[in-house]
Amino acid sequence: MKILLVFASLVAATCSERLFVGDQVLRITASDEEQITLLRVLGEQAELQVDFWRHPTSPGHPADLRVPFPSLQAVKIFLESNSISYSIMIEDVQELLDEEKKTMTKSRRIERSTNTFDFASYHTIDEIYDWMDTLVDNHPSLVSKIQIGQSYENRPLYVLKFSTGGSNRPAIWLDTGIHSREWITQATGIWTANKIAEEYGQDPSVTAILDSMDIFFEIVTNPDGFAFTHSSNRMWRKTRSINAGSHCVGVDPNRNWDAGFGGSGSSSNPCSETYRGPYAHSESEVKAIVDFIRGHRNVKSVISIHSYSQMLLFPYGYKTAPAPNYQELNELAKKAVSDLAAVYGTKYTYGSIADTIYVADGTTTDWAYDNGVKYSFTFELRDTGRYGFLLPSTQIIPTATETWPALLDIMVHVLEHPY
Repeated sequence: MKILLVFASLVAATCSERLFVGDQVLRITASDEEQITLLRVLGEQAELQVDFWRHPTSPGHPADLRVPFPSLQAVKIFLESNSISYSIMIEDVQELLDEEKKTMTKSRRIERSTNTFDFASYHTIDEIYDWMDTLVDNHPSLVSKIQIGQSYENRPLYVLKFSTGGSNRPAIWLDTGIHSREWITQATGIWTANKIAEEYGQDPSVTAILDSMDIFFEIVTNPDGFAFTHSSNRMWRKTRSINAGSHCVGVDPNRNWDAGFGGSGSSSNPCSETYRGPYAHSESEVKAIVDFIRGHRNVKSVISIHSYSQMLLFPYGYKTAPAPNYQELNELAKKAVSDLAAVYGTKYTYGSIADTIYVADGTTTDWAYDNGVKYSFTFELRDTGRYGFLLPSTQIIPTATETWPALLDIMVHVLEHPY
């Protein structure tokens, strides 16, 4: 009987987890505007269930599309009959997921037997929250954990506060994992938070920053989505809120901010990956940050970390007009990507969101900028599509290591240019 129960629970666990056997990621390059339009139409065919990992933006710029196995033939025929060129980036998505899971299991065994935390591994939400407590315990005079709200499913929204004292000092806000499937971001967040704590008193830049400013760091910005990527669907991007009148769940939390909200750079369809939500700040995960930054009134920089594409972006996303201090932001981004590239040769592009990728409205970066935060940036970490959101854990430490000098460039600039 016991064996049967174990077997039944295994089957149940397997059944609740979405599989991607035979799914492929195609890299598609449109040659003209007409083909871009065709790709957008393809993306809206609900029955195909395709998922753009990188959206079609302009001719010559590649788009990445995950295609479920049952839709492969139809999609490829559509592309070929419209003379749209494509190649296969990922042959079988499930193979990468199986590999990822195997690596995590192995790492977890070693962590448990040695009682250490492996920065080179992906972790669950519970493991990350436990690690936060350890970081606070190890650096009690520098790091504390605060709760700024609750997610839709009532998970705590935790923020690490790095402070050497003083009240309401100028502050820098960092967040990772607002799109839950972008696992490299939460992992980079963990490494970076640890680095900040370890380098205070050692590295002159970190020491100077924290001697006069506070840093607030939200590592798991979309906890419900993140938990869901571990339990049920590794490719989940949005929040997990219920949409009235729709069977589709969740809102894109990076289209939910009150900055050009509801424009053409987001979707009004609850089934879309870029669904903006019923109204600005409808998502408790977004509203918590809005309330925190507004309540603080002295946040000088907001840095939101995403993946993938290897880009450093700044406002605007919801309009093509240059930001008032475009020149300064552009120069700072240029220096940051150059220092990032100096580590391992990883090449980033940089510029305003609208110029560099596409018009996107309701983003964190634009909201922060419109609300007086002058140094507002978005990182898109590795890679450029070979693995996309399924970056192998062997790349966590290299990604975090190369991103660090770029983050420091921005933070030092903020310190040296008070406003």
